[in-house]
Amino acid sequence: MNESTASGKLFLVPSPIGNLADITFRAVETLKSADLILAEDTRTSSVLLQHYSIQKPLTAYHQHNEHRVFQHLTEQMKAGKVMALLTDAGTPGISDPAFLLVRACVQEGVPVECLPGATAFVPALVNSGLPINRFCFEGFLPLKKGRHTLLTELAKEERTMVFYESPVRLVKTLDQLAEYFGADRACCVSRELTKKFEENARGTLKEVADHFRQKTVKGEIVIVVAGI
Repeated sequence: MNESTASGKLFLVPSPIGNLADITFRAVETLKSADLILAEDTRTSSVLLQHYSIQKPLTAYHQHNEHRVFQHLTEQMKAGKVMALLTDAGTPGISDPAFLLVRACVQEGVPVECLPGATAFVPALVNSGLPINRFCFEGFLPLKKGRHTLLTELAKEERTMVFYESPVRLVKTLDQLAEYFGADRACCVSRELTKKFEENARGTLKEVADHFRQKTVKGEIVIVVAGI
């Protein structure tokens, strides 16, 4: 489908994953020029916007309302409104809301542009010390349905694997990965990336699980696991 002749557009704007300085000049200018900023959490995004003196209308766009509002937003862009989508941290669409809106814009001929910028799994993968010539990004594992099937399949994966996880489930997930992949499989867990207390724990799945078992875990988590 051809792009709309109206001036409306959707910008996907990566936001810092920790350090507020990790945003591009272009991203700041894009946010300043948008008619409306869509935010996964308006409170979180407000901190970033205030830091860079960006004063633009802000509205919530998250997993709990995206099915209800994405079509209306698309219609507004078709009519000429320029919107910028921000998630709490990182690039929109990577384990965060964006897909439904992007797909609708593409189908309706609304231009979509994704700016380059922060994504948590890239620095975690690169500094893991594991092979990065070929890798697969799995995001968050299913909590229940499909988890066993997926882990069984991934146990045979030759590429380096990248997962996201929450602090409260980290040790349980590492133990489970050790169960399916073998306790001696190499891994690296990165947390608090770009922040003062950034940590990259490297070793076997068992060693890293035992390391985090002894402490209170905070921050965003990326797990990188070697393939077979």
